[in-house]
Amino acid sequence: MRGSPSVLRAITANPARLFIFVLALLVCLPVHAQQGDIDINRFTLYTGFDWMNNPGLNLTQRGFDVDFGVTIRPWLAIGGDFSAAGDSIISGGGTINGADTIYAPILIAAEPLGAPPPSSVHVPFKSTSYTFAMGPQFYLRKWSKVTFFARPGLGGIHANADVSLPPQLGGLLGQLGAPVPSAHQSDTQLFLGAGGGFDINISKRVALRFTADWINTHLFSNILTNRQNYVRCTVGPTFRWGRL
Repeated sequence: MRGSPSVLRAITANPARLFIFVLALLVCLPVHAQQGDIDINRFTLYTGFDWMNNPGLNLTQRGFDVDFGVTIRPWLAIGGDFSAAGDSIISGGGTINGADTIYAPILIAAEPLGAPPPSSVHVPFKSTSYTFAMGPQFYLRKWSKVTFFARPGLGGIHANADVSLPPQLGGLLGQLGAPVPSAHQSDTQLFLGAGGGFDINISKRVALRFTADWINTHLFSNILTNRQNYVRCTVGPTFRWGRL
């Protein structure tokens, strides 16, 4: 097993490989782990509070999440998810570090002329994000009071950002012949990820749901050089109806 760490590093270093790895694990979940005497509803509607964080951009957002699913088997459902999140009032938005942008090489080359080091440039911004996804959700129905589930993450994210570029920085970029970024940015990209959570079953038709998801994407590639990782957590009521 001496090669196992290198295999694990190869999987986690590539978001697409990680997505396929997680999907394979979920598909291989043992069906016999389900408890046969639990009543299962066919349709599920979930809506709740959404908290999303991007550590690389120092960005925290809050909003709402809506999820609708159709149960096909006791252990499998197909559904769709939509969420909208805006800037946190507490954090006031995020921060772009100059070292993580396409302008870093330009600023480094211009340091002898008085340009600031890229790592010292911090540009604040405010952003609103929308995510939408669709795919399978795998359930573990081992206990009547709690139901666990896991899912791959495949969907899209749309983000609007208002960048507060300091006037002196915009003037410097213009003098260096670099394109000055627009104060308003908008982008839509696909994302890969994985997540899951659990339902605390209050009754046959109502539960309290907690979820956590990891999302990997590359928004605003016209400015940012690195892909971004988002962590999203939600909590709210789940309503079920219909008979499987």
